[in-house]
Amino acid sequence: MTATQDKPDTATAPVLRAVDVTKVYGGTQALKGVSLDIVPGRVVVLFGENGAGKSTLMKILSAVESPTTGQVELDGKVVEFGSARDAADRGISIIHQELSLCSNLSIQDNLFLGRERTRGGVLVDRAAERSLATTVLRRLDGALNPDLMVGDLRLGQQQLVEIARALLQDARILIMDEPTSALSAPEVAVLFQVIRELTAEGVAIVYISHHLEEALDIADDVAVLRDGSMVATAAAADVDLAWVVRKMVGRDQDDLFPAREPKLGPVALEIVELSVADPANPDRLAVDGVSLTVRAGETVGIYGLMGSGRTELLECLAGRLHADSGEIRLYGEPVVGTVRRRIQTGLALVPEDRQRDGLVQTMSVGQNLSLAALTGFVRRLFVNRTKERAAVQTMITDVTVKTSGPDAPIGSLSGGNQQKVVIGKALMTGPRVLLLDEPSRGVDVAAKADVFELMARQAERGLAVLFTTSETEEALHIPDRLLVLVRGRLIADLRAGEITRDQLMSLADSADTTEEASQ
Repeated sequence: MTATQDKPDTATAPVLRAVDVTKVYGGTQALKGVSLDIVPGRVVVLFGENGAGKSTLMKILSAVESPTTGQVELDGKVVEFGSARDAADRGISIIHQELSLCSNLSIQDNLFLGRERTRGGVLVDRAAERSLATTVLRRLDGALNPDLMVGDLRLGQQQLVEIARALLQDARILIMDEPTSALSAPEVAVLFQVIRELTAEGVAIVYISHHLEEALDIADDVAVLRDGSMVATAAAADVDLAWVVRKMVGRDQDDLFPAREPKLGPVALEIVELSVADPANPDRLAVDGVSLTVRAGETVGIYGLMGSGRTELLECLAGRLHADSGEIRLYGEPVVGTVRRRIQTGLALVPEDRQRDGLVQTMSVGQNLSLAALTGFVRRLFVNRTKERAAVQTMITDVTVKTSGPDAPIGSLSGGNQQKVVIGKALMTGPRVLLLDEPSRGVDVAAKADVFELMARQAERGLAVLFTTSETEEALHIPDRLLVLVRGRLIADLRAGEITRDQLMSLADSADTTEEASQ
């Protein structure tokens, strides 16, 4: 794609190009003659559904994969990288969607893993590493200490460490695959400022995101992949959200949200004055005196940004965190005990981080689906594999997982289909209340529509559905009732259609400001 907007003092010749690139895996053609120009000092945003070929194209540009046909050009010359390290040494850095950090190492050790700074090529220069680590972390998040263990960080902070590691490589071309999927709004604002500073220095950015509006804010140019083909390119100033959605999925955005008339039953879940300490700071309450109800057949959404307490609330309900005070009732009966006990009672959680908390990467699709419900297939100390396999196959069909079969590796699935597996895993336990923490995180527009439709079907079957989201469009369109959570406190309880996007954002911002002023 050739740049169509003028920027002063910025080169217009592409620094990196994909030219008629195809990629074939067995009988599957992942890319079909794709061409893309990446220009210094500009941000090109690459849109597409899961399976459209985005990650495959980025792997080819960063030398993780080689094209079947076609070529890659660097500085106007055809290039064949020997390895991903070779590409990195020549200025191409990539931030992968799934984190690749070592949880048992400190932030500093992760930042320089495999690229240690040395004195004389022998001794690791810890002082130099610390100075560089402190500088880059201050640029992204002044609160992060290089000595902190990565395993102790929340997901958004781990994402910032991944970004910091890429920034330390002094890349000429920086590829960002879903860099904001776990970031709060303030963290996104900081990242966007860093991106603009990098482009001002002549760095070329390729940016992939399922947050469409957010990505358009940072884009100079846009490109859309669908089914392995480049279907559209344009200047960001010439397109809008509706255009992007139509090019991606061939239908309007309004058609992606399920319309339904809920049939409400009795109160299934009741929370009374629940308070939960922040696991990272026990002196602070992550959830502060929250009370709410969810009825059978009802979908209730909790809108909250990072730090609002949304994850801590759901993890407490599921038994993963201890409540400091308050009560949880399921159909009038107190809920107590371990995670396993609560699953048996009828509470099932779909966690925010599906890779870390929802899936076992060494297991197959079927094994992941049946894992939480495995005791239900045990007879006299033996697992009834026939019964288990039949239940797994039924669930694959029910949640519409696109897979070659139950024995397929979980890693062979797209992000959207992996998320369906995590939801299916929860449903196989036979819950009466389904808890979902950011269920659309890291999945594309069409996969989000599938997830929302799946949630709606469960509510129609009589389940009580409680989910969290930081996406305003989801908050406005999906739930029958919307709760707004700010700094651990519920500040609004709204019916569908009672609030606009601007009003919702203003409500959250004003409450946040009021809370800060009172401290």
